[in-house]
Amino acid sequence: MAGATLAAASVLNSSPVRAADGSVRAGATTTAPMLSGRRKLGSLEVSSVGIGVQNMHRKYTTEVPYRPEMIAILRAAYEQGVTFFDTAEAYGPFENERILGEAIEPFRDQVKITSKFGWNIDPETGARGPGFNSQPAHLKRAVEGMLKRLRTDHIDLLYQHRVDPQVPIEDVAGAVKELMDQGKVLHWGLSEPGIETVRRAHAALPLTAIQNEYSMATRDPETQVIPLCEELGIGFVSWWPLDCQLLTGWIDGNTRFAQGDLRGFTPRFSPENLTQNMRLVELIKSWAARKEAAPAQIALAWLLSRKPWIVPIPGTTVMAHMLENVGADAVKFTPDELTELNTALAEIKIQGARLPEGVLRLSGLEAPAKT
Repeated sequence: MAGATLAAASVLNSSPVRAADGSVRAGATTTAPMLSGRRKLGSLEVSSVGIGVQNMHRKYTTEVPYRPEMIAILRAAYEQGVTFFDTAEAYGPFENERILGEAIEPFRDQVKITSKFGWNIDPETGARGPGFNSQPAHLKRAVEGMLKRLRTDHIDLLYQHRVDPQVPIEDVAGAVKELMDQGKVLHWGLSEPGIETVRRAHAALPLTAIQNEYSMATRDPETQVIPLCEELGIGFVSWWPLDCQLLTGWIDGNTRFAQGDLRGFTPRFSPENLTQNMRLVELIKSWAARKEAAPAQIALAWLLSRKPWIVPIPGTTVMAHMLENVGADAVKFTPDELTELNTALAEIKIQGARLPEGVLRLSGLEAPAKT
């Protein structure tokens, strides 16, 4: 425990300086700015940049990270001003919640944590069955397990991970309301939901946030989801805001992925599409050079410029990358710069779907009508 804290403290004040192409400048470090920005998701105040814990038990590249270093990164994030930490029972399953719970235990009351339910996961064994399970009784058992693993008596923001097409959203809202009345859940939200389900859920029990994939490469939410959030006063949380490293400058047209890496069978990252998608990466790199920032910071700063109630939650297993991501809050665009950047962005068409077809079809589902 003490070793993890010392590891965090040793890098808090400096991080590698990266060129616009993502490479580290030899011997150069820069002071990592404290994250002071705060945003409101409904009535829930969080840091303007959060952190996703999803890969801290297993990277997309299939390696298992060193657990003490993951805990050190999470604690360092808090020291840098991050107050918003995102996980789910499905990540592991369960293991990410355990990592986050251990990491934040010393300062639990100073941060906001999320978790998610909804997959057909046995709350006791973690065995995963087919499809979804948002039945009220199962949902409540899932939350009891989350509380134990997260070492807490409440979850600040509980999401339905995906809409269950077998369970009316009003029944889900009713179960969450019972958990709220018991003080076990403070706010709730939906991840990748259908539009009509959002309206029905919000009418049954006001939603605090919608969590969808959103980035400079994935702008689908701008069509319906974000306008609906604005209409209803719901916050928006962006997962994969760096499009699984695509927007960081670390991937180029020649990159190929290891067996088991999700990107290896995601259309956007196929060899033919990846080459075409480098146009966006080059645009980001040019702005990184212009703003003296890392490419990842440009991508995150762009998201922050979209709406004052949008919060990105980049994930990482590298301390220096966490510090870089936190520093995005300090990167600002003038109105003229945003116009220029958005004009250039509009001319680039991203090739390939954002997720494999089998995964993508689980987004945008609608809950059945309440009978």
